[in-house]
Amino acid sequence: MEIFLEPADKDRLASLIGPYDDNIKHIERRMGVEVTYQGNKFKIVGNPLNIAAVTDVLKNLYIETQPNSKHKNKVKAQELTPDQVHLAVQGSKLLDQSSDSTDDDIVVRTRKGNIKPRNQNQVAYVRNVLNHDITFGIGPAGTGKTYLAVACAVDALERQEVRRILLTRPAVEAGEKLGFLPGDLSQKIDPYLRPLYDALFEMLGFEKVERLIERNVIEVAPLAYMRGRTLNDAFIILDESQNTTVEQMKMFLTRIGFNSKAVITGDITQIDLPRGAKSGLRQSIEVLSEVEDISFNFFIADDVVRHPVVAKVVMAYEKFDEVQRREKAERDKAWAEKAKEKAASEDKSND
Repeated sequence: MEIFLEPADKDRLASLIGPYDDNIKHIERRMGVEVTYQGNKFKIVGNPLNIAAVTDVLKNLYIETQPNSKHKNKVKAQELTPDQVHLAVQGSKLLDQSSDSTDDDIVVRTRKGNIKPRNQNQVAYVRNVLNHDITFGIGPAGTGKTYLAVACAVDALERQEVRRILLTRPAVEAGEKLGFLPGDLSQKIDPYLRPLYDALFEMLGFEKVERLIERNVIEVAPLAYMRGRTLNDAFIILDESQNTTVEQMKMFLTRIGFNSKAVITGDITQIDLPRGAKSGLRQSIEVLSEVEDISFNFFIADDVVRHPVVAKVVMAYEKFDEVQRREKAERDKAWAEKAKEKAASEDKSND
């Protein structure tokens, strides 16, 4: 199939193709097609479904190369970054996985622009956040669990569906001792909440976020500060919930008041609780899976929207953990058989 990208601008085409054709090679590798070009004519070879997806990716990326219209003197094409190309390819999976047109309607609107889910699990996650009082997002790092939850919270606040946003996480040491950090508990935990702040700054702007925090419209606090409170008219996000104890998870879930919505995110493969302590997130999956108005969303390595190597890292760890579990199960089985044989021999000798 041949397509023509208009207008034929050599600077924009160079930006789209990338240095040494890096962007085109990335698209070919990730989407299973062959792309050749001459000027603004691109020829795509592959199966029809992939050709349609690649066509959309190329057209969307070409639009992003347009010069910034806000600066009249700036006529140079916008340079595409590897992240932009990666995200465009990742977003194209929507075309391959579902023909449901309602997916196109799942857009979260914030002051700084619209945010659209980039794969089927993200679409289902955002839809569940919008339609359920309590939503769990469980999966590896980089799958957009926290970012999309913050986006939904900002959208709800700006449409005045809630009066405030509350972001929290457990104050659990992850290899570093909190006691050696300067300041009180709130100041000690502040760096751990940085991803939440960063998402807010990106969606609302630094000054707007600072004003809302001063007015307590946005509150960022350790989970310990939630005890004894009832949270009405709020959008509440519990991040890193794999590090809650069973008691803390129950406490958090019972804080939710009228006209409130809660999103709980976590990765059960990265638990930092002391040995022997059971994760509240793990137990909630067992206890609450059948409760109405609560949704569980599970992400996998393929949903990672960071650098492609992150997905490979996650899959490598998952493979290693599976081998470890299998070996442990075999050892336990062998030990049980030996114990059974020993007990049988002792019974014989007693006879």
